[in-house]
Formats: sequence, C-alpha cells, structure tokens
Amino acid sequence: MASDPFATEERVALREMVRSFAEKEIAPNIDQWERDGLIPLELHRKAADLGLLGLGFDESVGGSGGDSLDWYVVAEELVLSGRSSGLLMALFTHHVALVPVATHGTPDQIAKFVRPTLAGEKLAALGVTEPGGGSDVANLRTTARRDGDTYVVNGAKTFISTGVRSDFVVAAVRTGEAGHKGISLLLIEKSSPGFEVTRHLDKLGWDCSDTAELSFDDVRVPAENLVGPENEGFRLIMELFESERLAQTVMAYTTAQRCLDLAVEWARARTTFGKPLIARQLVRHNLADMARAVEVSREFAHQVMVRVNAGETLVPQVCMAKKQATDAAQFVADAALQLHGGSGYMRDTEVNRHYRDARVFSIAGGTDEILAEIVTKWMGY
Repeated sequence: MASDPFATEERVALREMVRSFAEKEIAPNIDQWERDGLIPLELHRKAADLGLLGLGFDESVGGSGGDSLDWYVVAEELVLSGRSSGLLMALFTHHVALVPVATHGTPDQIAKFVRPTLAGEKLAALGVTEPGGGSDVANLRTTARRDGDTYVVNGAKTFISTGVRSDFVVAAVRTGEAGHKGISLLLIEKSSPGFEVTRHLDKLGWDCSDTAELSFDDVRVPAENLVGPENEGFRLIMELFESERLAQTVMAYTTAQRCLDLAVEWARARTTFGKPLIARQLVRHNLADMARAVEVSREFAHQVMVRVNAGETLVPQVCMAKKQATDAAQFVADAALQLHGGSGYMRDTEVNRHYRDARVFSIAGGTDEILAEIVTKWMGY
C-alpha cells in the first residue's frame, strides 16, 4: 500500500506544531474574535514567526517553501484545533491575493508587498467581485485609465475578505476593451486618496473574518503597481480559482469532521431518559451517516489535491471535490446541531458557529451552480 502523502514524518510534525499553536493562540480567543468581527494583526505576526504564512511561497520572495499539500495540512489542523473556518479565511486571505504578485510581480513589488505580508507586517486582500457582478469577472466595471505614470481608478468592490483590515488590495480593473481581454491587476494601497472602505459587511457566518465593500474615487495608482502585463489580468485571476476552490474544499470537509467530533462527544456525554444518546440506535446510525460523508469527501479531495500538486490539470475534479465537501459540511453541521438540540441553537456554542459557517461553502470560491456549469463544459455535455 502506498504511503499517505498527508502523513509523512515532516507533515505529521507540521500538524503537531500547528495544533499546539492553535490550542494556545486561537482556541482560547476565537469566541471573542467572533464577537469583534476580526482577528488581531498580532496573530498574523505569530503565525509568520512559525513560517505558516509563507508556506507554499518560494523562499526567493520571502516564503517558507513547501508545497500545496503542506498548506492543506495546516488548514486542516487550524480548523480542527482553531475551531473556525472563518479564522482560516482571515489569517490566509493572502494565500490567494498574493499569488499573482509573487509569481508575476517585479522585484520592487515583491519587496514592498509580498515580503512584508508573508512576515505578518502587512495584510493583503483580493478585489475582484463587484456590486451586481457576482461571478461575471469578464464584465467587471472598475476602470483604470492611464494618465502619464499613473492609473486613475474608479469603481467599487464588494464581499472583499480582509478588506477592512488590509493595507493593500490586488484589484481587478478594466484597462482595455470590454470583456476578458481588457482586465488588469493593480496593487492599490489603502492609504491612497480616494480609496475608502465604505462598509464593514455583516454576514451569516465567518464572523471573525472581516468583509468589506470598497470604493475608488479617482484613486491615482503608480503605473509600477501593475501586476504582470497590461490587459492580461483575467488569465492571472483564472489561475487563482483552482487553488481557491481547493482551499474552500479543505475548510468544508474539515468543518464536517469537527462537527462530527462534537456530535460524538455530545452523544456520549448527554443523557436522556436514563441513557446516553449514543446508546440509541438511531443516534449511532446518524453518526455513521455523518462519518461516511466526512470520509468520502476528504478521501476524494485528498486524491485530487495530490494529483493537482503533481502538475495535473483537473478543473472538473476540483469542482466536484468542492461540491462533495460542501454537501458534507452542510449535512454534518445540520445533523450535529440537531443532535445538540436547544444547546445547538444557541449562537455562542461551537456547533452553532460551524452550522452558520458551513453555509458559505456553496457560494465562496464559485457557487454550486457555476461549478456545475464548469463541469459540464469540460466534460463536453
């Protein structure tokens, strides 16, 4: 039998380190951060000191090296021991936002934006979605007009993770013709005149992950902040989607696993009519169904992740893995909350948090409907 790539000696040690970090720094504070609606910058610095923020980024740009499988191990353990998928989103927004800059950025861009972010000194956000635009990236309306050695940016972005706290945004803007051929990426610093966080958005879940609506009113951005070639931003954005969807997949099946763990713990401790819940056949069978959903989604996702990490292009399989994990998260979270009864309905319980958080997985990183369209197109249906 082939060895498990997620359980190598190095990754077991990595998991143990992350578990210790989460149990010490996150678990005791997560309830307060959920109420605050954000996590402190200090947590980013502590994670950076352990090399966690730089995982998956080359050492030449200030990263810690490693590959995507290393990051997935970190993500799994942070959700399991940190007890919040929203926490993972808040701490690792840069894992998507910085990729185009780290890959296609100039030395000056890497020095000014990438290295400080991986060191926990700056926060990055990705600005793509617009009001009324949703997943229709090719028709975004935020414009960047070239004026000498600057771009003048006008428009708005919404549903921007870490948008409230971020120091800069990697923003998708229109620099050319209509459609996908006229899109570019610009690094826009929040200190720029005309850049405003217009709203701190209140969500159903992911409470500790701040989400913002942003506006740009004649914001002047140095032309040197253009990431990659002008009008080729759409391709760079598309390159992000596979990794973003796999990140959502990890959060989903691990949330399901955590909900199953909570359900088993509750069923053993809770007594009704003189017997623990787990002594009842119906409860045990429900737990078996929950375990099956977790196992199937995780194992399929792991197979896809290993193949993608090896260089295969698996666009439909990534979409399927996300959908499978999303369904598992929503089913298991709902069943776990039901098992907790009135206690599960209380907002300050952990199972309630996961129940709320699980709803976003069928939306973030590509809605279920968008993913279904992608699958059918790639498979020629």
